[in-house]
Amino acid sequence: MPEPVRLTSLAHGGGCGCKLAPAVLREILAGMPATAAFPDLLVGTETSDDAAVWRLNDTQALVATTDFFMPVVDDPFDFGRIAATNALSDVYAMGATPILALAIVGMPIAQLSPETIGRILAGGASVCAAAGIPIAGGHSIDSVEPIYGLVALGLAHPDRILTNRGGREGDVLILTKPLGVGVLSAAFKQDRLDAAGYEAMIATTTQLNILGRDLPQLPGVHAVTDVTGFGLIGHAMEMAVGAGLVAEIDVEAPPLLPGVAQLVRAGVRTGASTRNWESYGEQVQELVGVSHWRRDLLTDPQTSGGLLIAVAPDAVGTVLNAARDRGFEHATVVGRLVGLSMANKPRVRLT
Repeated sequence: MPEPVRLTSLAHGGGCGCKLAPAVLREILAGMPATAAFPDLLVGTETSDDAAVWRLNDTQALVATTDFFMPVVDDPFDFGRIAATNALSDVYAMGATPILALAIVGMPIAQLSPETIGRILAGGASVCAAAGIPIAGGHSIDSVEPIYGLVALGLAHPDRILTNRGGREGDVLILTKPLGVGVLSAAFKQDRLDAAGYEAMIATTTQLNILGRDLPQLPGVHAVTDVTGFGLIGHAMEMAVGAGLVAEIDVEAPPLLPGVAQLVRAGVRTGASTRNWESYGEQVQELVGVSHWRRDLLTDPQTSGGLLIAVAPDAVGTVLNAARDRGFEHATVVGRLVGLSMANKPRVRLT
């Protein structure tokens, strides 16, 4: 019997490292038509938010997003779980509760067996079941590379939507998951990832960001986003720009997944990390002496990463306790939002 095809060998990239570079995406979206003519569209494309939001009535808003990518691992069930967890994260990041998902499936049917494709879908369905929602349909095509993800829908109160632009001067930035998924995925492709590293990668990328649905009820929470393909710097920058502020990031504060520091020091990184820095590095002020390997981790694309939360200083303890109660034991303070000192730059300051 022939050896099964490695899923990652069929894709030129994997996970959130597949995302377009931030600068390319900005150029593309610059031509999008204005949405001001739709008063019930509470959140659209203008703010680089995690999902669109449509007001249904005075007490309900529909949160809608889609997310899909190519394999970051070879196990089909794990691939499906990671992709589904990542897609649902955008709903949680808006402070919403998921209600329904649709599957997005593109597979090279001449190279993958129906059993393998079925395992991918089963992995996604298992995550949705854990979130308490069905996969109620979807769409599939025959594609050159394997692609899987979800359209994810959720509900929230229209007055309690959490966006990435509500941060206030003085807010503290909390990150709920460790960094380093991109480094571990690169090591996996290079056959340099041990069993413990793989287990850590799967554990973090399949942990649902359910904390997000609790955040609208907590005092002092002003803005939320999830850290994915643009890395911690990129998503902190979106938060800073949205609020008209500067994000200060303590380069030594973010927790790291096991083995990541050693791997990145040995030169293991993704091409997306370099593309991220080329897209927004000019808007970052670096502390003299910051190690390049630490900066690489701050630009590392996080597949199904943690939530980045801007919270008032007097509410930090409450949010950290809530995160840890939900199983986010590595939740920690990584920076703060401060006022602009110079027009347009920097938007992120590494300290």
